Amino acid sequence: MGAGAMDGWIRRGVAISLVLGATTLAHAQETYQSMCDASAAVSLGGGHFVVADDESDVLKVYRRGASQPLNELRLTRYLNSIERKTTVAIAGESDIEGAAAVGDRIYWISSHGRKRDGSMDPQRWRFFATDIDRRAPTPSVMPVAGKPYKSLLIDIATDPRLAFLKVAAELRPEVLGGLSIEGLAATPEGGMLIGFRNPQVDRKAVVLPMLNPADMVDRGAKPKFDEPIFLDLGGRGIRSMERVGNEYLIVAGPYGDAASSKAIPAFAMFRWSGKPQQAPELVRSLDFGSVRTEALFYDADANDLYLLSDDGNEQINGKDCKDKKRPAEEKFFRGRAMGVPK
Repeated sequence: MGAGAMDGWIRRGVAISLVLGATTLAHAQETYQSMCDASAAVSLGGGHFVVADDESDVLKVYRRGASQPLNELRLTRYLNSIERKTTVAIAGESDIEGAAAVGDRIYWISSHGRKRDGSMDPQRWRFFATDIDRRAPTPSVMPVAGKPYKSLLIDIATDPRLAFLKVAAELRPEVLGGLSIEGLAATPEGGMLIGFRNPQVDRKAVVLPMLNPADMVDRGAKPKFDEPIFLDLGGRGIRSMERVGNEYLIVAGPYGDAASSKAIPAFAMFRWSGKPQQAPELVRSLDFGSVRTEALFYDADANDLYLLSDDGNEQINGKDCKDKKRPAEEKFFRGRAMGVPK
């Protein structure tokens, strides 16, 4: 993206406000370069965060307010996400969609859904972990010594309690009832809550508790699931989840294309206690024009939330930002800070 175009994006983002009843919340919007599809992120402390792009298997570390990445971790070999076109091997994509930290370990999960054309893609069956390295002034991440777990969808399909997810896995991810994972959050006990964008059950979003993530990554153990939880998010699915203190904040959005959403607003934030019997509470709208909030993390140093937009479909010179031929210096995604709900 040229300097003029970038300046335009920044100017457009500086004076955006959200009106909630009698309260007006003003938020500065910041623009980051080198990727478009910000899909999952975790705070690394000191204003730094690591973010995944669902169009590539590269994690990048940024500092809040600084547009260029400070370092990156390429995961193609570690995840074995390599496609072969005749005799040529090219980097594939695992479609990383969720992240959650337990101490200095970050767990990542891919969508586990089919491709848009309906074909099955086992490269999207990945659950893995990285460790945070804080020895340098700029923190970085490195793969753990264990192996990525690649059989989660098979384990789900063989659990009688999750038969509805087995059916969903046969459909394209963005049709009604298809399967797509987009949220991941840590429990106080070190387990994971897997949040589904799709499917829904009686218009309720699905959360699947997974009790033993460390054993899965470190030793290749089979996952242990608790009973699925169904949350009323107003007909929306889960786009991101984050535990803050003793509760969870959920970014909720359409199961498919935002333009076809029947929910108003299409994107919203909910607060949830984490208790299956308690309903989530609507906190605020997250409809910010063209911004599509796909990642959320809590920054303990700033005591605020930071929301990232998947800008893959934003247009640059008449083509999508995520166009494979576009150079990294032209790619961008947007972020904004937001106060923690009281």
